Parts: sequence; structure tokens; C-alpha cells
Amino acid sequence: MSRHHRRHLAAALLTAVCASAATAGTLQVTVTGKDGQPLPDAVVLVEPASGARGKAPPPVQAHIVQHKMQFVPAVSVVPVGSRVRFTNQDGWDHHVRGVPAGMAGLSTGASAGFELRLTGQVNGQPAASTEVVLGQPGPLQLGCHLHGSMRGFVYVADTPWVLKTDAQGMATLAEVPEGAARVRVWHPDQLVEGSPLPVQVQAVSTVTVPTQVVPRRRRL
Repeated sequence: MSRHHRRHLAAALLTAVCASAATAGTLQVTVTGKDGQPLPDAVVLVEPASGARGKAPPPVQAHIVQHKMQFVPAVSVVPVGSRVRFTNQDGWDHHVRGVPAGMAGLSTGASAGFELRLTGQVNGQPAASTEVVLGQPGPLQLGCHLHGSMRGFVYVADTPWVLKTDAQGMATLAEVPEGAARVRVWHPDQLVEGSPLPVQVQAVSTVTVPTQVVPRRRRL
């Protein structure tokens, strides 16, 4: 390849990269509950109206512990195919039962999800832990047969445009295709998923999504 052709190819690649960057924006989403206050632990999903799916995010290694009769973190978001390690840091046995959450759980059989048991931690010994691979997209509810008050959730995502809101109810999603899109919100305490909110993604955009969610108080 001649020097002229190499320069032409490099310029074309640079133009393509710049054009790609120019068509992607950042969308800052604030989710509020029924009381109008910021809603943490809400899962925000952006769906471009063009139907673009984006590059599937690679699987990750996540960790959820059982501590003081709680799943920590209470809500996790992981890509499809991720490995999740469960560890029991309490001094007594726990189950981990993962089943499809919400309406999806009503249409699945008893064999859906996964189940395992972790023995209690003994002083001076490593805490019991086990890994599972989550290969189906959608929300999972975590529970313990022995302690019915324990609740946790894992949202398994097959899109790059998904994020959990922080303590201020905010999620900032980058590299979202510019143009018309819809924002969907999923929360563990919602009774029915609300209608998607149409948005126009620009270089930098902000939107507030109100919900009817009244979050439960976690046990301390």
C-alpha cells in the first residue's frame, strides 16, 4: 500500500470515529418515587427508537454477600453470562433462591432460576461461597427459605444502556445513540412497570422519570 493510500485510509478511519462519537450522547436520568423524592436502586434502561441494540456488554464477576440477614448489595445489575458469587458471612445457614421477579415469575415453572445452600461462617474459617452463571436476561428476586424477610435482586441485562440509580436517584448513561429513544425503569418495589418515557438524546441530555414506587424500608 502506498503512502498516499495509507494517509487516505487513516483519514477515513478518523472521520468514521469522529462521526460515530458525534452521534452518541450522554443521558442523565433522575428517578423519583411516589413522594417525589429521589429513588435509589432503580434500574434504568434506554431503548433507541431506531432499534439499535449496541454491542453486548461482556460478562463480569459480581459478588453478593449475606450479612446481618440481608443481601448486600440489595440490587445488582450484571450483563448476561456474568458469574455471581454468593457468600454467607452470617454465623447461621442461609439458602439462596433466585427466581424471575415480578410478572415474569408468574409465567415460569418451578424449575426456573436457581437454588443453593450456604453454611454459616465459623470463627477463624473462610465464609462459605458458591458461584452461579446468569444466562437469561431479566430481573431475579433473591430469597432465603430459612429467613423469609431476606430480599435481594439481580437485574440481568442484554443491553449496554442500563444502569442502577445511586443514592440521589441518578443514573448517567454514556454512549447512547443520539435521537429519539425510550427510558424504562424497573424497581424491586414497583407493582406494575410504568409506561416508557419518550426522550430525545442529544450530546448531553437530562430527564426526570417520576414513578409510583413506594420503596420498602430495609431491615438494619
